[in-house]
Amino acid sequence: MPYVNIKVTKEGLTKEKKSALIKGVTELLQNQLGKNPQTTVVIIDEVDTDNWGIGGETVTERRKRGS
Repeated sequence: MPYVNIKVTKEGLTKEKKSALIKGVTELLQNQLGKNPQTTVVIIDEVDTDNWGIGGETVTERRKRGS
């Protein structure tokens, strides 16, 4: 039973985009690894940009600077 955890910054990901991600990842595992889609679990975690750090600073700070 594959378990896939997708983490993205919380910035308005629509229900439609989430559905497409879940479907696409499930199909990818089926097509590339022969995994059963009925037992494939996909979790999407949306993380606030204040809680996501890159290079020692939050994504919020980096975006304020324009990096």
